[in-house]
Amino acid sequence: MAWEPVIGLECHVQLRTRTKMFCGCPVAYGSEPNTNVCPVCLGLPGALPRTNAAALAFALRLGVALGCTIRAESVFARKNYFYPDMPKNYQVTQYERPLCEGGALPLAREGGARAIALTRVHCEEDAGKSFHPERHGDRRWSRVDFNRAGVPLLELVTEPVLRSPAECAAFLIELRRLVRWLGVSDGDMEKGQLRCDANVSLRRAGSTTLGTKTELKNLNSIKGVERGVAAEIARQAGLLEAGERVRQATLLYDADHERLAVMRVKEHAHDYRYFPDPDLPVLHVSESQRAEAAAASPELPWAREARYRDDLELPAYDAAVLTESRDLGDYFEACAPRGEPKLASNWVMTEVLRVLKERGWSVSDLAARVPAPRFRELLARVAKRELPGPVAKQVFAWFLEEQGSVAELLERHGVRVAGGDDELLPLVRAVLDENPGPVAQVLSGRDATFGFLVGQAMKRSGGQAVPQVLQRLLRQELAARTPRP
Repeated sequence: MAWEPVIGLECHVQLRTRTKMFCGCPVAYGSEPNTNVCPVCLGLPGALPRTNAAALAFALRLGVALGCTIRAESVFARKNYFYPDMPKNYQVTQYERPLCEGGALPLAREGGARAIALTRVHCEEDAGKSFHPERHGDRRWSRVDFNRAGVPLLELVTEPVLRSPAECAAFLIELRRLVRWLGVSDGDMEKGQLRCDANVSLRRAGSTTLGTKTELKNLNSIKGVERGVAAEIARQAGLLEAGERVRQATLLYDADHERLAVMRVKEHAHDYRYFPDPDLPVLHVSESQRAEAAAASPELPWAREARYRDDLELPAYDAAVLTESRDLGDYFEACAPRGEPKLASNWVMTEVLRVLKERGWSVSDLAARVPAPRFRELLARVAKRELPGPVAKQVFAWFLEEQGSVAELLERHGVRVAGGDDELLPLVRAVLDENPGPVAQVLSGRDATFGFLVGQAMKRSGGQAVPQVLQRLLRQELAARTPRP
């Protein structure tokens, strides 16, 4: 029997705000446990919440980028359930009237893009974090840290339109790129800034009837999502093939041991007893706020990627790498000499990314050492065949440590580039005179030997000549020595 997976994702994006969703406690990863707390985020009697304006601005920014419908009025609700890391025994979220509805996230794929339809994007607060002994084996008791309780989240819910674990992974990669691009979140799954729950069901191939779904909770890595969803698809297929039924339940996926465990029988919406939070007023979004969010929206990553392919004629791989982050794309565009996008792309994808990885720098760290005009001057000289590759790379290395223009650095380090025809022509002629055998082979049609002559000319120049110039002069001189019929 052929089965088709039907998958929907619920993604939780931690917002890059200074303070929590409804109080002034700082949002700081790695603080001492239970130090960033107050009566509001601990839910103490009499404490009144106040909505974080920066979090709402970030929510609007993401909603506009995804093409969502922004509600003029939305409502915060209390989602009631008991869990040790919920100090109030309820979570403030949005239910019947969320801030953003609809929209889609485009995914690049072979044969074109596919838009993954969204149900909603709504605001809520995070819970605390539990640490269990069975997980770590380093303590007798479970402990809870409330520092994360109240941190602003956006929950993004897709329609059940995903069809494979790989497509789920691609969706999360694209979502992470978008939230980083917009500056609303760092999207670091290791720090819990992007988490995912997956709803999975199977149906017979060709059927339109949905099967019984299960939910995988708290998947905290893209690879974990992919493997967890694959494991659940296999589990459900095994049950159905054996003639058994799938029970609606919430499961946990242990990525360390690659196994699933039933956490609890799945609740329904009415189990949470949603009702409007009496301490928070209706959230009003004016037309001017929506217009402001739309006007402030930057060129989106998939639009820039398409522009790099179509307008700059870069390969698809280059366009994807250069738009991995907005800072990298901005730096590339600022550094590219006029008419030389591929040259700039090659240098950014090799030398720039290598330095960022080796030194642990951000793009802004590198740009402080190598401002775009300085890098553009180097690339312009490479484009004009004024610098050989090894010398240009050495100049780039000096850029990281020293001040000065390309010419100043070459003079400071005693490097002289042999680049003019008048200077190189005697060298080329000498190489041809000293190697009559290879010259005869090239003239007889064995062009593979030409590389030997180029190598000899580079060696004679001490590595300070531009290879393309030497090749041109060698071809010119060889043509002059070709016997006439």
